[in-house]
Amino acid sequence: MAHFAKLDENNIVIDVNVVNNNVLDPNNEEATGVAFLTDWSGGHSNWKQTSYNSNIRKNYAGIGMIYDEARDAFIEPQPFSSWTLNEETCRWEPPTPKPIDGKWYKWSETLLNWEEI
Repeated sequence: MAHFAKLDENNIVIDVNVVNNNVLDPNNEEATGVAFLTDWSGGHSNWKQTSYNSNIRKNYAGIGMIYDEARDAFIEPQPFSSWTLNEETCRWEPPTPKPIDGKWYKWSETLLNWEEI
């Protein structure tokens, strides 16, 4: 089974679909998957393969994520303006790491720190 993200005109993920291996060419899995899904969807051709184990495109695609062509990665929308993108993982990171002490925290953009809840 292979997973493919359906992208809108702005490369935002609008759906994720599974394609059975019996329709995929193992030498060109993405191209045959895109061709199958384009036909299946009635002509929508903006599809990108994604992977649960992040073998390709850094992160598994989810609805609302953005496909960044330059990084060839699926990236969640930036959660807070102070957070920066880790170029290696393509995940957003806060300016201060979240405490790991078994307590519950939420990010305060005003304080630029974690607040216990």
